Amino acid sequence: MWVGGHVDRPAMLRPGFQIRKRMFTVFFNYRGSFAIAVDILPQDTTMTATYYVQDVRSQVKSAINEQRSKVSTSKTLFLHDNAGPHKARATTQSLRELGIQVLPHPAYSPDLAPCAFWLFPILKDRLAGRKFHRIQDLAKAVNSELRTIPEEDYQGAFRKWQIMLKRCIESHGEYFEGL
Repeated sequence: MWVGGHVDRPAMLRPGFQIRKRMFTVFFNYRGSFAIAVDILPQDTTMTATYYVQDVRSQVKSAINEQRSKVSTSKTLFLHDNAGPHKARATTQSLRELGIQVLPHPAYSPDLAPCAFWLFPILKDRLAGRKFHRIQDLAKAVNSELRTIPEEDYQGAFRKWQIMLKRCIESHGEYFEGL
């Protein structure tokens, strides 16, 4: 690479240095009693509707059935963003078969997802500085942290979500910062 004399040379990464990222599928309810990272997308795999339905469905189904046995409702509401795999016919049909009603989510508004504005920052803060050499160890740590978040915090996240949705409606879908 050639760089002119007045321009700083860009930093180059060492060969072999890689940031490994993995996608977790996380579900939680307003009580926190159903807070689980149920799936870890395999390395170099893309989330598709087929993967979502085949690999995540059974885990979600058993967790939801367990929750339904503990509370006096058979109604389950589901919130997820508008990613392609979430909107696909196979996914929506599969969720309907499980008796799950999917809540509408405003398009192009990932900032209105409780995972984005609340849960992921908490997990990032709590896991900061820790190194995991195996993905299973990371999954164990994530699930452990999910269980230590107090019920009031989960409820607060849903209250904040409702306030943010109201602000989104009041601003006619325009971007806004903070609460």
